[in-house]
Amino acid sequence: MTPASQARPAVLIAPAFGGLGTFEMERAAELAELGYVAFAIDYYGDGRRATSEQDAFAWMGELNADRPRLARRMQRALAEAKALSMVDAARIAVMGYCFGGKAVLDLARSGADFQAAIVFHGVYDAPGLDQVPIKPSVLVLHGWDDPLAKPEDLAALARELTTACEDWQLVGFGKTGHAFTNPNARSPEAGMAYSEKASRRSWQYLLQFLAERL
Repeated sequence: MTPASQARPAVLIAPAFGGLGTFEMERAAELAELGYVAFAIDYYGDGRRATSEQDAFAWMGELNADRPRLARRMQRALAEAKALSMVDAARIAVMGYCFGGKAVLDLARSGADFQAAIVFHGVYDAPGLDQVPIKPSVLVLHGWDDPLAKPEDLAALARELTTACEDWQLVGFGKTGHAFTNPNARSPEAGMAYSEKASRRSWQYLLQFLAERL
C-alpha cells in the first residue's frame, strides 16, 4: 500500500463522443508527467472503440437516452480511481471533452464528491432529474461560436450552476467553435475546427485550476 503521505492527486479524463483514443491517452501522459495520477475513462464499456462516426453516434445516442446510466458509469470510474492505493481520494479532478464534458457535468450533477470538474467544449443540457448540490468547483472552457452549445445553452448552464454550485467559472474563447482542442477537427464551415491558440490557453487554464483545487 502507498502511504497516505505519498498518495498523489488524480485527474480522470472522459473522452469525446468517439470514445477513448489516442488524443485522450496523450493528455493522460502529459498529466502523468506533471505528477498527477491520470485515469482515462471508457464510458462506452466493453473496450468498444468507434471505427466510424456511425458507431460513435449510435453509442452516444444510447447514453444520451439514458442519462442516469451515463452518470452511474462515471460514478463507477470515480470510485475505481479513489480506490487506487497511489491516489489521494481527497484530491480528484474529472475533466472531459465534448460528450465527455456532458459526462463530467452529469457526474457532478449526481452529487458525487470530488474537487474539480473541467469541461472542454462540452454539451450542457441538463438531464432533467432532481437538482442536487454540485460539490466540485466547476470550470467550463467554451468556444463562443460552438454550434452544439449556443449562447442560450450557456446561459441555461450558468443559471443551473448559480443555483447548485458554490464555485464555478466559465471561460469563452472568441471566434472559436466546437472541438477546438482536437488537431483533427477541420470543418470550420460546420463550426468545428482546431484552434492552436484556444487549445493552448485552455490547457493553461486547466493547469492553473488543478493547482488551485488539488
